[in-house]
Amino acid sequence: MRLLGKIALLGFIIFSIDANTQVTAKNDLFNTLKTKDSILFDAAFNNCGIQVLKEMFTEDFEFYHDKVGITEGRDAFVRNIENGCKNLSDNDLQPAKRILIPNSLEVYPMYAQGVLYGAIQHGVHTFEFLNENGRYEKGDIAKFTHVWVLDRGNWKIKRELSYNHEEQLN
Repeated sequence: MRLLGKIALLGFIIFSIDANTQVTAKNDLFNTLKTKDSILFDAAFNNCGIQVLKEMFTEDFEFYHDKVGITEGRDAFVRNIENGCKNLSDNDLQPAKRILIPNSLEVYPMYAQGVLYGAIQHGVHTFEFLNENGRYEKGDIAKFTHVWVLDRGNWKIKRELSYNHEEQLN
């Protein structure tokens, strides 16, 4: 019986390690969160989709930025984006574009007692900013981490980290 207990423990440890490793790009969870990431940044940078943004975050959302600081609460975060959108007319180009670096996205599922409850999504993105000549030029490159949670069957971001911002060389 003692040997059987050791084998069961070893099996549990191996399962636990494997269950928390990065999922591949062919995995449904990876693709779901990759799509959500695209929707998030499209709403924030391309079309000022305020209602979409409100639905993507938990109420207690927190945003940590290494240059701007902390924004606490979904409403405060969305209000910042909404205020920036008010200064744009329908014909204006967005002042910034976000570009996900190909193959940089990683997704790590999180389980509690074997049940999927969240995921960590990590990646690298760049930004381009509209200059005075109406052309986009390279801005920062940065890393980001999203902590996603399942909230009544919907994936929402609970925490977001934006860090390691570095100026890109042209």
